[in-house]
Amino acid sequence: MPELQLLRPDHAPAVLAFELENRAYFAAAIPDRGDEYFARFDERHRDLLAEQEAGICYFHVLVDAAGEVLGRVNLIDVGDGGADLGYRIAERAAGRGLATWGVGEVCRRALDTYGLTTLRAAAALRNAASRAVLARTGFTVTGETRLNGLPAVTYVRRLQPEACARER
Repeated sequence: MPELQLLRPDHAPAVLAFELENRAYFAAAIPDRGDEYFARFDERHRDLLAEQEAGICYFHVLVDAAGEVLGRVNLIDVGDGGADLGYRIAERAAGRGLATWGVGEVCRRALDTYGLTTLRAAAALRNAASRAVLARTGFTVTGETRLNGLPAVTYVRRLQPEACARER
């Protein structure tokens, strides 16, 4: 199983390679990040690290033994005991339980390390794999929304020590 690591400055080349290699794959399920994201990647990476240092967000990468990024699992807009969860897994690593494992690990860190009690998420209706990951990791449906113009489902997970301990 890969290692879950908090984003660091030295992850930049591997994260950029991950995003470029999987750009078309991700764009099939979620809107593309756009050329500007890649053109200004180094600046964006520094900005993410500053947000993380300020406790606004926590960015995680799933890294294999060779140092390649296989996925990202992030907590965004941290505040009032909660955060928004987002994740993406490389095409070559999809379908092996990595997203479920990574989301579960970040849920445990959210409670144990970051002191959070609630996580929110959303997944496009057409993204059945992402919705299945959320269901398997204890998220419950709370409603509907639109993500970048696409119909989507909203979720919440209340983090409780005894539930997280059972999942270990």
